[in-house]
Amino acid sequence: MLEVRILGPLEVWDGDQPLQLGGQRQLAVLAVLAVHAGEVVPSERLITELWGESPPPTAATALQNAVSQLRKAIGPDAVETRSPGYRLGLERTAVDSHRFEQLVGEARKAEPSRRAALIREALELWRGPALGDFAYESFAQNEAARLEELRLTAVEERVDAELTQGSSSELVGELEAFVRDNPLRERPRGQLMLALYRSGRQAEALQAYQDARRSLVEELGIEPTPALQQLHASILRQESALQPKVVPGAGEDRLGEVVRALLSGRLVLVLGPGPSSENGRSLAGRLADAFDCPEEHRGDLTRVSQYVAVTQGVGPLYDHLHELFLEQEEPGPVERFLAGLPELVRAREAEHQLLVTTAYGDALERAFEERGEEVDVVSFVAVGPNRGKFLHRSPDGSETVVAVPNAYAELSLAERPVILKVHGGVDPRPDRGRESFVVSEDDYIGYLAQSDLASVVPVTLAAKLRRSHLLFISYPVVEWSLRVFLHRVFGDEPISYRSWAVLSGAHPIQHEFWRQRGVDLYDVPLEDFVADMQRRLAEVAAT
Repeated sequence: MLEVRILGPLEVWDGDQPLQLGGQRQLAVLAVLAVHAGEVVPSERLITELWGESPPPTAATALQNAVSQLRKAIGPDAVETRSPGYRLGLERTAVDSHRFEQLVGEARKAEPSRRAALIREALELWRGPALGDFAYESFAQNEAARLEELRLTAVEERVDAELTQGSSSELVGELEAFVRDNPLRERPRGQLMLALYRSGRQAEALQAYQDARRSLVEELGIEPTPALQQLHASILRQESALQPKVVPGAGEDRLGEVVRALLSGRLVLVLGPGPSSENGRSLAGRLADAFDCPEEHRGDLTRVSQYVAVTQGVGPLYDHLHELFLEQEEPGPVERFLAGLPELVRAREAEHQLLVTTAYGDALERAFEERGEEVDVVSFVAVGPNRGKFLHRSPDGSETVVAVPNAYAELSLAERPVILKVHGGVDPRPDRGRESFVVSEDDYIGYLAQSDLASVVPVTLAAKLRRSHLLFISYPVVEWSLRVFLHRVFGDEPISYRSWAVLSGAHPIQHEFWRQRGVDLYDVPLEDFVADMQRRLAEVAAT
């Protein structure tokens, strides 16, 4: 069966064999007939299309000769003589442009999943600019422009269908290129904003709006349409309607996003003070009992530590906290799960994890030691002459104060994981030389009074924190350390990249807290979440 292709250089195929065509005149006749497939094109119109408004006296004869040569090239029945002119003797859908329009029309009536597939099939028919051989011919220019507009619209409709299905991050690169090539089309601008937002990149989504507005104002002197302005406002408010509709299995897909972020080296894990808030309360209670803390000064660990520091001094407070933290249980399932990640990461040649912790013990470090995995530890210094700086401990035991964070290049996640202890930690060595804690109310006030955390953390870690997805583990909202960490890294802004938290039995206020920060909450037991992660990672490793 013959097939005429005009979505690119003009070609005719007989089955899987291309046919050799004649000269430019025959090609032009075929192109006009293909554009009007299924219709009779009058000879006078063909002459006008080919020679313009002032054709030579021999134009009619030349047209007959061109048709005769064309029939020899593609078959005697391919061009029919029909009064008052000629007709392409093929089905309309034998011409790729008409097949393209048919598929797009079918897609508009189909369900989103089928719609995207049909449009992709239609777009695959394109091999280059439509009627590309005739770019300077007047008869082709209007049709080429019409087809190009249909192609651009089809791309936008396909993206809409895929966004409806939940696709987001995988569309960002394509949409960025599409916007660069078509800067004045607003629909793909909005699609890019939505795809960025759903990928956890709210700041970039808002920047995409500003880029769109600047282009429209500079090029046309107009503001974005109300629809684009409304989308911008919705992103600022983090409206739930911006997320795709939840469908059965969406939770599993969400877990898949976490796994993909982890395996691509774009996930920072932030660990709280322990496997449950009970741990923090029991520590506070034991500390309060040890120092006969009055009832009105009891509460969380921060409040009790403040009482002890004021009444007894920092020395006795640190002595007792040292004993309490070293008494903590052995590495648990979470720590052992994290210590097992380097092996998987090495197999995929990805970047190792940055593990941020506001806990004070050394269970995480011991979990890595048990696995024989080397790790860099970067810990905040809360007391002494280096107060306010971070201390880097290498796997060989050497220690370096990070005096100039923006120039410190001794850490590489390409080599091994890094544990960042943002509120200090216990030192199990007898001299306790690097032990310090941000733990009392005064400690936290002083900690917050400093500049943002990114200005004192080594530059490679600061960049990683700002440009990664985050997974928060073991954090009740009442925990001081969590709120301080978020404030020092992100200020009052939501997290720019889509992030997640795991907290079982969360209260409505906790859901609202995480929502305001742009974080999805997994309201599941931590052990179940870890088991699901291990299962998904095992499936990946087996492929």
